[in-house]
Amino acid sequence: MTEATNKEIPYLTLDPEVESAIMLDRANAWRNPLRFDDACVLRREDKEHDIATLARPAFSRDIEKIINIPAYSRYTDKTQVFSFVRNDDITRRGLHVQLVSRIARGIGALLGLNCDLIEAIALGHDLGHTPFGHAGERFLSACYHERTGRYFNHNVHSVRVLDQLYHRNISLQTLDGVLCHNGEFEQQVLRLGDIKSFETLDERVEACCIDEARIATLRPSTLEGCVVRVSDMIAYLGKDRQDALEMGALTSLDVFDSEIIGKDNARIINNLTVDIVNNSYRKDRIAMSPEVFEDLRLAKRQNYEFIYSREGMVGDAHNIVQEMFERLYDRVLDDLTHNRREAPVFKHHVRKLVETSRNITEESYLALEPNQIVVDYMASMTDNYFVEIYKRLFPEQDVPIQLRGYAAR
Repeated sequence: MTEATNKEIPYLTLDPEVESAIMLDRANAWRNPLRFDDACVLRREDKEHDIATLARPAFSRDIEKIINIPAYSRYTDKTQVFSFVRNDDITRRGLHVQLVSRIARGIGALLGLNCDLIEAIALGHDLGHTPFGHAGERFLSACYHERTGRYFNHNVHSVRVLDQLYHRNISLQTLDGVLCHNGEFEQQVLRLGDIKSFETLDERVEACCIDEARIATLRPSTLEGCVVRVSDMIAYLGKDRQDALEMGALTSLDVFDSEIIGKDNARIINNLTVDIVNNSYRKDRIAMSPEVFEDLRLAKRQNYEFIYSREGMVGDAHNIVQEMFERLYDRVLDDLTHNRREAPVFKHHVRKLVETSRNITEESYLALEPNQIVVDYMASMTDNYFVEIYKRLFPEQDVPIQLRGYAAR
């Protein structure tokens, strides 16, 4: 498909009947009965300072809690797609979550949903992500599984970061959306899940750690969570193509095909947003038309073919970083086992966590199974920190990783 053909793919507009219904409903102050009501918020603990007020509504509190923990700051130096790159124009994970939030709030506003809840889920959904993106996630899970039989998944760990490690008394609704956000499992129709209590949430979290296949069965229990889940895909499909052009991994968008949603970031965002609203307004689910869904699936497949399988960490770099994960994992575990209190895991992780958490003491945390502490530490690392601490712990090791600098552009 040529660039000229791409320009012929129009920007979709709302169905006139849907647009009229939205405008009429707004004029009549209609309130979507499936919008999650702030008054129904559930938290693990009933704390006076978490009671919603006019100035600080329920889910606005979640947003403020999320953006003020150290894990949120670390988004800035975590890979979205491209690792080992000095380029201020490409997306890091911090920008990705903002893009997800913006797209999801746009859809949510048109559907009459709770945009504060949407923003909280969107900003928190990747807090458990490892350095080096999905490659790092696979490496850490492999190390963890080999030693414990358990699995690591970033969405599950994002819940742990918010709920257990920093213990910010985040709402069940936000945690549910974070747990069930995984945009790797696209569906034409997203129907509501059934996590209505913290007991169920805890059971699902544990089930995903034991059985990796359980991740694919998760569904958000609010429409707001469903909107964030589909917006996660919308946010990365076109933006990753834009970044690939910036990096020189693609020379044009001609390699991609599309009949409806388009090939460039702007069309993809607009056309998917419009189609979702057309097919979801006043419905108890979030849906796409069959034609748009098939175009979305094609777009994902082609992103894997032309971007994800060719860039990021491939070939030697992929193998080197995998070896670094394995070696660092063993070293951190050994430092914990032998109680080396001057080791980085104690100085940079355990003590820092005790300072910033609301419920963790050094004694209680060190009583955990050591592999869990290793996972908590390594998942918290940024890309640069990972490389720096590796060099400190293994000064005799040559790390043949070349950063692609500004001058290489």
